[in-house]
Amino acid sequence: MKNILMLLAVFSLFSCTNNDENRKNSALNIQGTWQLISATTIENGTSQTTDYSGKLKMIKLFNHTHFAFLKHSLDPKDSISFDAGGGTFILNDDNYVEKLEYYKSKDWEGKIFKFKLAIHNDTLIQKGIEKVEKAGGDRV
Repeated sequence: MKNILMLLAVFSLFSCTNNDENRKNSALNIQGTWQLISATTIENGTSQTTDYSGKLKMIKLFNHTHFAFLKHSLDPKDSISFDAGGGTFILNDDNYVEKLEYYKSKDWEGKIFKFKLAIHNDTLIQKGIEKVEKAGGDRV
């Protein structure tokens, strides 16, 4: 979960609609389904990039009030790589805040995650920082 939520995530536009009640003073239209292309995690100065354009696929969906994400492997022998979650969000300008309400690990439910969003052409960029107490630092 940590590697999913706190990533510099580059999403390629899959589809998009215009109606959004949770956008407050925001010109960003994130509604629709976005396919993750790659994600980079930076921890203690070390960067790790995951390619989601091959056998590992992930999408993130936004409607008026909620988000959801789904990740799975296209390898029929890999049932471990499945992950999913969702909850509510608020978008104000480029400030995006998620409240995770549904996840397989109950420890994560109810947590708040803050991100900065940007859209460049058909690409959504989501960046956030997670405090990693056991590592003694932040994860971008």
